[in-house]
Amino acid sequence: MATHRFQPTRYYNVIGTAEPCLLVADGDTVIAQTVDASGLDAREMAVAPRPNPMTGPFYIEGAEPGDTLSVRIDRLTPSRGTGWTYSPLALTVLDPAAIAERPASERAVWEIDAAAGVVRLREPPPALAGFAPAIQPMIGCFGVAPALGQALSTATSAQNGGNMDYRLFAPGTTAWLPVSVPGALFYLGDGHACQGDGEIVGTGIETSFEMEVTFRVLKRTITWPRGETAEDIFTVGNARPLDQALQHATTEMVRWLGEDYGLDQRAASHVMGQVVRYDVGNVFNPAFTVACRIAKRWLR
Repeated sequence: MATHRFQPTRYYNVIGTAEPCLLVADGDTVIAQTVDASGLDAREMAVAPRPNPMTGPFYIEGAEPGDTLSVRIDRLTPSRGTGWTYSPLALTVLDPAAIAERPASERAVWEIDAAAGVVRLREPPPALAGFAPAIQPMIGCFGVAPALGQALSTATSAQNGGNMDYRLFAPGTTAWLPVSVPGALFYLGDGHACQGDGEIVGTGIETSFEMEVTFRVLKRTITWPRGETAEDIFTVGNARPLDQALQHATTEMVRWLGEDYGLDQRAASHVMGQVVRYDVGNVFNPAFTVACRIAKRWLR
């Protein structure tokens, strides 16, 4: 099992069947540089166009259509000391009557204080002078090439992953993605130093990253992305409207409970009806994201 370091010279604004940038073996680790959602690198130089330029694609040897690609997120390290967001809240999260009251869109710069482990607005309004949430790095957009030769914009998401902006795609999480093409063709980027649920201002704190991930090929078939943390398992649905995303995530969880935990649909409903948790991922971009999550302690 090898570790590969990769510095991209080309980035992609779609997730599709592009020429692989690197061949890696099952079990290998990749340490890759990524740029922010607007294409700024670690020097704050514009090296790629928006939206969400991706590093990749990585070809994982042994991955075939019908398999599952396991991606363990080992480390996400911001590679510069600043990030940016927009305000105000997105149109998609406000009552229609409130939209007329929204102020104009404005870009804000944040300081990423790695030593203190917090982020701060560079020019905060007086009421936010002491506002300093913790750095909580996450991957906003990552995925594998979709089926049927499609190339999907990095602004959206689907069964192959994409721009899900789900906060649990963070260090310590293992993500599962359905493989549709030989080698899977995995892309990643759009790192956030911090973000609340839903990406409700249209951004997290966008910055460049050094990302470290480890790949495994699983000889099993899934339909929608899955994930596992030390405490939970979760499934992810990407669709619009929001209830359809919830339906996809819920159905995938029922499948998982049957495959790995021996629960038929009636038993799964007893567990899920009492202990399931739903998390909102992206509610800004064309497809919305919902995660269906269950604590492992209920699944012996």
